[in-house]
Amino acid sequence: MAKFAKPATQAASVMKRMQGGAIRSVGTVRNYELRLKLVTQWVQQNRLGSLRELTPERALDYLRQRAAQVGQKTLDMDRQAIQMMMRQVTGQLAEGQTLEVIKSSAQERPRTARAKPGQPNNLGRRLAEQSRLYTRQQIELIAARQAAHNALATEIAAAAGLRAHELLTLRRIHHRAPDQRPAHELKFSGIRENTIGYTVHGKGGLTREVRIPLQLARRLEATRLQEPRQVTDRGVHYQQVYNIGGGQAWSESFSSASKTALGWSNGAHGLRHVYAQERLSTLQQKLTRQEALRVVSQEMGHFRAEITEVYLR
Repeated sequence: MAKFAKPATQAASVMKRMQGGAIRSVGTVRNYELRLKLVTQWVQQNRLGSLRELTPERALDYLRQRAAQVGQKTLDMDRQAIQMMMRQVTGQLAEGQTLEVIKSSAQERPRTARAKPGQPNNLGRRLAEQSRLYTRQQIELIAARQAAHNALATEIAAAAGLRAHELLTLRRIHHRAPDQRPAHELKFSGIRENTIGYTVHGKGGLTREVRIPLQLARRLEATRLQEPRQVTDRGVHYQQVYNIGGGQAWSESFSSASKTALGWSNGAHGLRHVYAQERLSTLQQKLTRQEALRVVSQEMGHFRAEITEVYLR
């Protein structure tokens, strides 16, 4: 498989071609570069090659996904950045040709107050405030600032879409079977082959199947305790069999590390947003949006497509 430069590098390379010519404003260059970096992350997550290989059709796929996450103003800026790149650098659009205007389905949030001196108030933070979504690069930065047991929990939560307390209840699926619930035939499609099955005891007492990537599963199994230990989280008792973070203590660790690494925190629950949006994007390549929402809702353990919509903001 071909290896491509990091998203930040690809975005900077494209903007270097346009800066001083097609775009003279330093602010616009900075703004477009950040947006193209986000596009590149999506391109890489979906294994679509490099930023410069992005086609108008794929660009519209990206914008439709973003439409559920951000307001119209942000979505239009995303489109303009891609459009400019396709006209001036990649030649995917002719001069004067435009991308279809996609309408946002997310509500705009009120503007935040201007930060006081010493407080972060950059474009990256403002974009983050519009949804609870983290990028994969941001998750890596956060995990790097956590203790090992909490860092592993962060990686697992992002990869499997887990709630904080569910991390405390992980079991191999052959040790504890999931509850019987309706399941779409494409549930976990595309990831089942490269993951290990576990169950967690989730919201409402449901025991559900989750899938953890092989590399993370090996690291998790290396932390298995000789004997289960009882832990109490928010007044509820759990039997924990792995020496990883979870519950409120892990959530607080995540928020603290996020503020240190990024200058802000959207909370550990934002990792479920990451899982929901990445899985929806993948499944929509095979299914209608409504069917994909139903599959994701089953994978996340709430079984209602309308709840999944909340995770797409």
